[in-house]
Amino acid sequence: VVVDDTAVTPAYVRGLAAERELPIIKRIALGSFRNKLLLILPIALVLSAVAPTLVEIILMLGGTYLCFEGAEKLYHRIKHDDSHDVPVVIKGPDAEEATVKGAIRTDLILSAEIMVIALKEVIDEGLLQRAIILVVVAVIITMIVYGVVALIVKMDDIGLKLTEYESMFSQKLGRAMVIGMPKLLSALTVIGTAAMLWVGGHILLIGADELGWHAPYDFVHDLEKRVDDTGGTGGLLAWLVNTGISALIGLIVGSIVVAVVSRFRSESNSKLH
Repeated sequence: VVVDDTAVTPAYVRGLAAERELPIIKRIALGSFRNKLLLILPIALVLSAVAPTLVEIILMLGGTYLCFEGAEKLYHRIKHDDSHDVPVVIKGPDAEEATVKGAIRTDLILSAEIMVIALKEVIDEGLLQRAIILVVVAVIITMIVYGVVALIVKMDDIGLKLTEYESMFSQKLGRAMVIGMPKLLSALTVIGTAAMLWVGGHILLIGADELGWHAPYDFVHDLEKRVDDTGGTGGLLAWLVNTGISALIGLIVGSIVVAVVSRFRSESNSKLH
């Protein structure tokens, strides 16, 4: 069975030699632990003690980054931009090292977002309790995320191994795993992009309200109440209204950031040439 590897692997291991996938994921996971425990945790605890408003601002900056990531993925998808799909294994070891460092930098931003969200939930607890809870969150989240990534990356290999067994059930299951993974990953890519826009937009919506700009949240809340009062599926409609507007906010903010970043990159490239 032949499978398109670019469709079934996360971006930071795409194009790597098969034997390098798990070691790379391990290195990135360790980098994620360091990000959370040695950098983000101390800063978050200090800020929550001396400047809690900055916690909300940091959360909104992370939300803006999520909006940017989601909008940029849509932008490249619309442009059919495959310039980043050259296999890392062809580029050489330096490219692999750059891939790891880039993934750890990206993880730093996403980890900060996760830790700040967790911090907001326990900000009224004592300092020691906050620290313990955040350490537990950091360990569990990192293990789950990179465990799932490792499983996804190796799912096609597991499927191929199952096809070698004598059992007809194992062979059918293995073929189904190999054939189904590209479709599953394609669906997860779409869902992930939508989730970035939705979560990022929602963070900005709630954050603006908590920082004193109440108009956007009040507008959405009023719409939610109107559809919620219709009865029956009102609760579902209210959630869809909030989700849809949050995603729209995420798309607008993300598109603005993409435009600014693209302009900056173009000017930088022009100066280099």
